[in-house]
Amino acid sequence: MIENIIFDFGDVFINLDKLATAREMQLYGFKNLTPELEELFTAYEKGLITTEHFLNQTNHLFPKASRLDLIHAWNSIILDFPEQRLKFIEKLAKEEDYRLFLLSNTNELHIEFVKQRMGKERYARFKNCFEKFYLSHEINLRKPEPAIFEYVLNSNNLKADKTFFVDDSKEHTSAAAKLGIRCWHLKVGKEDILDLNTQILKC
Repeated sequence: MIENIIFDFGDVFINLDKLATAREMQLYGFKNLTPELEELFTAYEKGLITTEHFLNQTNHLFPKASRLDLIHAWNSIILDFPEQRLKFIEKLAKEEDYRLFLLSNTNELHIEFVKQRMGKERYARFKNCFEKFYLSHEINLRKPEPAIFEYVLNSNNLKADKTFFVDDSKEHTSAAAKLGIRCWHLKVGKEDILDLNTQILKC
């Protein structure tokens, strides 16, 4: 029986355009994701470098882009947060049938933009639905590393086989499943978090 639910954020609750940043950065010379860029993005998402350092390094690689250009391109991935999803998670939290947790790979620039885009009140409504709100850059861990799932389980005394994890990345759900966590790989555009109860019944 499921007692706990861990949710991803992007493309589970808030809509994303995952190719937007690459499209925007093509204006400034971006062609493909190099090992250097991947290392930089990972370090920033894990909170191992500051926003200032991240922007300075990115600007060094793409000198044609201003600081504002870089921030705009970086945040262009973030779209809208449908109200029905917010109401859904609020209803689920109010029912108190499960312990609810958020576990998101994100970074300081993105989460600050989300707060602006949603507005303080809506963001607070969302965050207050969860017992714990884990962001990768704050805990220095990142999906799909097994350590991030172990951290959430151990910090909250959760049993893996009584925990349900929802994420739009197959890589992430596969990693969680190896620890015994029940998983739903949500297929963006075909499924919605509103279908959660049906998916739990299937597991």
